[in-house]
Amino acid sequence: MSSRTYLRPPWMQRHVGNRLAPLFGRSVVSRLSVRGRRSGQWRTVPVAVLEHEGERYLVSYRGLSDWALNLRAAPHCRLTVRGRTEELTAEEVPEADRPPLMAAYRAKYGGMPTVSRVLTALPDPADHPVFRLRARS
Repeated sequence: MSSRTYLRPPWMQRHVGNRLAPLFGRSVVSRLSVRGRRSGQWRTVPVAVLEHEGERYLVSYRGLSDWALNLRAAPHCRLTVRGRTEELTAEEVPEADRPPLMAAYRAKYGGMPTVSRVLTALPDPADHPVFRLRARS
C-alpha cells in the first residue's frame, strides 16, 4: 500500500456531515462525481469550488483524497451546483502554482468547520492536490 498525505475526516463528518452538507450549504457546497479508478463506478462527494481570477478550482484540502486520486486517473467529472450538472475536465495545477490558490481557499472557506484546522495541520501547498475545471471539449 502506498503512503500518502491525507487527514481522514472523523466518522461523524463522513457519515452524517457529508450527506447533509448539500442540503444546508447549497450556496457553498457542490457535488462532485468522478469515476472510481479501480471500480469505474461513479463516486459522489461534497466539495467547495474555489472561484479565483475567473477560473474554477477544486482543492483537496484534506490532502490526497480518493476523489483526487480518481481525478488523476480519469480527469472527466460531473459537477452539480444548485441542481444543475456540468460535464467537466479537471486539470491538476502544478505544485509551484498552488500557494496563491491555497491562500484564496483559506480566505474563502477557512471559517467552515474543520477547514482551518486541517490546513494548519497540512500547511504545505504540495500536500493539497488542486484541479482547474474546464468545460469538457
